[in-house]
Amino acid sequence: MKVSDIMTSPVHVMGPDEPVSHARNLMLKHKISTVLVVENDRMVGIVTKSDLGRRLAQAEPMWRRRPIDKVPVKMIMTEGPVTIYPDASVSQATAMMIDNDINNIPVVNSERLLGIITRVDIVRRMSELASDIKVGEIMTPEPVFVHRHHTVNHIIDEMERSKVSKLIVTDDTGEAVGMITTRELALHVLADNEGELPSKNIKMARKPRSGGEKVYRYVKDVPLVAEDIMVNVPTILDVSAPVTEAAKAMIEKNVTGIPVAENDEIVGIVSRTDVMKAA
Repeated sequence: MKVSDIMTSPVHVMGPDEPVSHARNLMLKHKISTVLVVENDRMVGIVTKSDLGRRLAQAEPMWRRRPIDKVPVKMIMTEGPVTIYPDASVSQATAMMIDNDINNIPVVNSERLLGIITRVDIVRRMSELASDIKVGEIMTPEPVFVHRHHTVNHIIDEMERSKVSKLIVTDDTGEAVGMITTRELALHVLADNEGELPSKNIKMARKPRSGGEKVYRYVKDVPLVAEDIMVNVPTILDVSAPVTEAAKAMIEKNVTGIPVAENDEIVGIVSRTDVMKAA
């Protein structure tokens, strides 16, 4: 099967001097994960949801506070992206993504942009193929956990320290209640137009007397925490589940990773990369 058979087309583009906020808005509006950066009809870069989250995690705190309508996308885009021809095989595209640790490859012919092939396209194809490989054989073991009340800054720092792109969120009992990936960070954590990190308002209350009704005294601005940006755990796969089941779940539930359990204990995460490596 050729790249042209499963690639996505057309592709959304923007200019290098347009703000990061525009890339984020395009991703939200069109439910896409990638925007190509074009200047004078020539592709000069690529920016993805994962790129936004990763750049943020690597940045100094003061950079995190820059308003996203003041940061040009050229500051965070990946320049000179890897490209592929439409007649290349899907296996070649898979190998290129894994070898270069990228999620998407623009498809070009004589420098003309035709489309883009993504990890979603490849995982969707793999969900249709039979395989004897089990999830436990390919998962990433020893996942990183954070509490649902940990702040977003703590999550960013933990991702960077542990060099992971996915975390599992737990409650007070240790039960998995959600997941956070660089995709969620990209959509929620970038500073707003006033240059402030995202936060939420909570109403502080007290009872004026025993048995009395609560009286709201003031509204307090507090940082976002894990439960504010996490996505629900889509499903939990057993280590004995076939890799095709993981691929199908990722496509159906639009997630990039799924927790894996053994004897009712979460022991790993299977990601799109893990699934692709099983091809």
